[in-house]
This record gives sequence, structure tokens and C-alpha cells, in this order.
Amino acid sequence: MTFLGSTFSWYRMIYRLAETADWLQAQQTGFFASNDLTTEGFIHTSDLPQVLETARRYYAGHPNLILLELDDKQLIAAGVRVEREWVATRQATFAHVFGPVPLPAVVRHWPLLADAAGDFSLPPQLLGQ
Repeated sequence: MTFLGSTFSWYRMIYRLAETADWLQAQQTGFFASNDLTTEGFIHTSDLPQVLETARRYYAGHPNLILLELDDKQLIAAGVRVEREWVATRQATFAHVFGPVPLPAVVRHWPLLADAAGDFSLPPQLLGQ
């Protein structure tokens, strides 16, 4: 199966940490977009096992984050290109979303808050997946 330039044999959920302002804007426009889409040409996302490290590295001190669960099958169906690319600084592959995310592709979302020590934890609904 080809994902508009990338080869995969399955669809999966991917995750985006969102600033509250970006999520509120999405509620008004019907599409989620973030600054990285403008500055880099794509929206960074993570697989579930990568979320907490992404939060620790890039969102320390950011209050009131929203964790978005995106269905890459719905993104592809909406004509949004999704490519998995190697990121040398993380020594891992990450999905990059090349366009605004239509809200129907956001299948679930949760607040992602840090504890007093600044550590994030996954929502209980995602534990054990």
C-alpha cells in the first residue's frame, strides 16, 4: 500500500501535541494547523511510544497542552499527504503531515498536563495500547 509517496502495509493513529490556542483556532476553522506547517511545510507528529519524549524535549513548561489522536487513514482519504521520515536527532522515524488536519481526522483528544515536577503522562485511555 502506498501512502502518497511512502510505502506502508497498515494504517495507524498518530499523535500531535497542540497548543491550546491552535486547538481553539481549529474549532473555528475546521482544520488544525500549527506554526510548524508554516515554517517547515509540515506538521510534526509522533507515534504513541514517542509522545512523552516529544513532550519532554519540546514542550517543557508549556501549560495546557492538548494531545490529538489523528487517524492517518482519514488524513489520506482527505488528500492530506502523510510521510514517515527519518529524524536523525531522535534516531527514529516520525510521521509528517503535509497540510492542515481536517477535524474529522482528529478522532480523540485529551488535555496533557505536567505534574509538579514537569513530567507528562499519557491519558489513561491510551495506556496499555
